[in-house]
Amino acid sequence: MYLTFLKAKLHRARVTQVLPDYEGSCAIDEALLARAGIREFEQVHVYNVTNGQRLVTYAIRAPEGSGTVSLNGSAARAAVVGDVVIIAAYTLLTEEEAAHHQPRLVYLDEANRIVRHRGPDRSA
Repeated sequence: MYLTFLKAKLHRARVTQVLPDYEGSCAIDEALLARAGIREFEQVHVYNVTNGQRLVTYAIRAPEGSGTVSLNGSAARAAVVGDVVIIAAYTLLTEEEAAHHQPRLVYLDEANRIVRHRGPDRSA
């Protein structure tokens, strides 16, 4: 049996742009993806703290150090620039794996800079 666990979280990111005419996805600063261990094209859940909307899309890389968090395509309708969001990725684990699992939690400031992090420090 597999159980679904939180793999990684970018906590309180700020939406920096919304691009409704883009084909879809959530563009995230490459440094944030790396710290969280989220891979490009990996499924992510976006929880909008500002307006309560929730959506599922996939991550794509934005330039490293840009602070970009962009909701694209239909996801752009779920936020406006400046909204606070939580971006989460999940994983399936066996009961044995779950006993030792620790998610990677990345906490951000108002400019999407990392202020602290918890969990394993390994690359994606």
